[in-house]
Amino acid sequence: MRQGKESPVPPSQPSLPTDRVFVVQFRAPPTGASPSYEGLAEHVVSGQVLRFHSLEELLAFMVSVLTEVPAP
Repeated sequence: MRQGKESPVPPSQPSLPTDRVFVVQFRAPPTGASPSYEGLAEHVVSGQVLRFHSLEELLAFMVSVLTEVPAP
């Protein structure tokens, strides 16, 4: 094996559909508070954003957005 020259890695195709990608940021609860599901969710392709205050709100947002996404 030669030093200093590596073989190029072929580009890979995404294995998951990119129209179903969400970024979810959970807010840390205050010290001493009970755990909660609060934060911000964004659907990457459409840019739709939701500030959620429960897991139910987060899941309802995701289901709503995904039902709007056309089938491939």
